[in-house]
Amino acid sequence: MRIADLYASKKPVFSFEFFPPKTEKGVDSLFATLAELARLEPDFVSVTCPLDKPRRPLTLALVARIKRELGIEAMAHLVTVDYSVDEMRGVMQALKIDGIENVLALRGDLPEGPAGRARRDFPYASDLARFARDFGFSVGGAAHPELHPDSKDWQVEMAGARAKVEAGVEFLVTQLFFDNTDYFAYVERARAAGIQVPIVAGIMPVTSLPGIRRMAAMNGNRLPAPLVAELESVDGDAEAVADVGVRFAVAQCEELLERGVPGIHFYTLNRSPATRRILTRLREKGVA
Repeated sequence: MRIADLYASKKPVFSFEFFPPKTEKGVDSLFATLAELARLEPDFVSVTCPLDKPRRPLTLALVARIKRELGIEAMAHLVTVDYSVDEMRGVMQALKIDGIENVLALRGDLPEGPAGRARRDFPYASDLARFARDFGFSVGGAAHPELHPDSKDWQVEMAGARAKVEAGVEFLVTQLFFDNTDYFAYVERARAAGIQVPIVAGIMPVTSLPGIRRMAAMNGNRLPAPLVAELESVDGDAEAVADVGVRFAVAQCEELLERGVPGIHFYTLNRSPATRRILTRLREKGVA
């Protein structure tokens, strides 16, 4: 099923994101996690694209296997970096053969130094989105509620988002955020810029204080002071930290859902317990 059609016909949509493991044992563990989360009947799952190009075929293999063996709709993340037009055409054809209808078109992280400035066949995510659209895929794109690191201001950010939509992106999935005001401000800016596609909230459950600090620093996320204080008060107690993370995410999602978010995309980090607890609690509350 085309994911854009899901957002048009169902609200809210719940989805989970995974990354390709580096070992066969990791793949087995991932499918055990997927089997647990499948009981929650997610609307779709997505699999990220590794920076390491030789490992990227695993993304394609995983989305095909997820759809074939688990019967869950799957979306492949694709990046522009290190792909020629001919190579990307081969990727698209392989996805089509495996019955995959959905891709998330991303620029991806650029290599450092001269290699990062080299001419590429797909300079921007919008170029990849247009290519995928012409192959008939339902195409998603990324949104950045706290401003993309390469955008100097919101005018540049919105111009980039609008270019992606004009190129064929049918829904946007946000980078993780921890303050809902950032999400709602982004949606307001997008609507003012003429962007009308669904803007899906990306949520990452907190399971480790050092881990979430590293992630926030990497992505430029603001961590709310009350959340940090509560995590610091139980740091060293893994179960208590997870409890804090679940409570925070439930409250965050509850507000988003009550205010009409079209969907929530959980960044699972290939683990099931926190995401399972959050979605179960939201359903108990009657908001999911």
